[in-house]
Amino acid sequence: MELNRRGLLQVSMGGLVVGCTAAPSGSSLDGPPLVPIRARTDRIMDVSVCLRPFRPAGPRIETERLGDMLVVHNYGHGGSGWSLSWGSSAKAIQLALQPGPREVAVIGCGALGLTSAVLAQRAGLRVTIYAREQLPLTTSAHATGEWTPDSRVADARAAAANFGIVWEEMARSAFKLHRDYLGLPGTPVEWVDQYSVSDAGQTGAAASSSVARPAVDFVHYGRRIRDLTPRWREVPIGATPFKGSSAARSEIMVFNIAGYAHTLMNDFLIAGGQYRRVDFRAPAQIAALGHKVVIDCTGLGAKALWKDETLVPIRGQLQRLIPQPDVRYGLVYRHILTVPRSDGLIVQSFAGGEMEGYGETNETPDRAEADQAVRTLAEAFRPGV
Repeated sequence: MELNRRGLLQVSMGGLVVGCTAAPSGSSLDGPPLVPIRARTDRIMDVSVCLRPFRPAGPRIETERLGDMLVVHNYGHGGSGWSLSWGSSAKAIQLALQPGPREVAVIGCGALGLTSAVLAQRAGLRVTIYAREQLPLTTSAHATGEWTPDSRVADARAAAANFGIVWEEMARSAFKLHRDYLGLPGTPVEWVDQYSVSDAGQTGAAASSSVARPAVDFVHYGRRIRDLTPRWREVPIGATPFKGSSAARSEIMVFNIAGYAHTLMNDFLIAGGQYRRVDFRAPAQIAALGHKVVIDCTGLGAKALWKDETLVPIRGQLQRLIPQPDVRYGLVYRHILTVPRSDGLIVQSFAGGEMEGYGETNETPDRAEADQAVRTLAEAFRPGV
């Protein structure tokens, strides 16, 4: 099975466990007992919506001249911004170093902006971040928080022929740098078990939108980096608290967004970085800064700022339940993804499959969608467990 949310959802939607390495029949689960999730709608403490920046050709990592200024673009990662951040930013820094600057400006303070800034500092440059908001108020703050480096990152029909090679380089580079944040205060990065439960005969939650969407052939690259994570293994459903016909388990890297954001911003400031609050509306405002090199990490904002009409928003809504520290596993069940983060249990519906939210610009949270997702999650557990 490929390493991504897409594969998990295909398992859940299809009612079958496919492509996993089977455990011997009759084997039991290792580790502590699984604590059921307290999935109740009155435990929803936040419902948020973000618009992910998807480019059919894949992330834009290239240079452009703005007068005497070199602009290095680093945006358009779809649902893989956090996952690819360090690898993508490393490529952006390579381009930024070519003119030999002593300092750079970074536009944007989300996952790509902060990782670009930190890597620029590590390369010996003085860095100033210019952005309207710091990370807790950016789109990056509303990410699911799973390591999913090929989540809606490109359209196979529009990506360059060598994009798979470039993607793999970014994914492997990012994976190594994410590992450096394991075990730090605030637990910015950690590994957790993840289960996919099939429930034969169930169709899952109703689709949250009836919007007609064009078909997109999203790239599937998980097999290229299969060596980085454990294989999926079938587990005996009776040894779990789950209600279903079969289950599989693997392990996945999770980003506790609040802690990760705090750690990155502190690292940046401690290393002498400066932050300036600016809301850019036109490239001329960026040119007026007078920097020799600028790294552009504006995400979906690049559509208006740089007139990049290839960018497509992908709406995603997250429900956050009150933290449940004794739940240390993720779960996919009937189109519902649950991620156990220290800042809350993340619940997300993918009733519309990969095309869920494609092209939608509505950022208003839908409480009915949130309640339905949590109710469906509650049905994953056997009564009395």
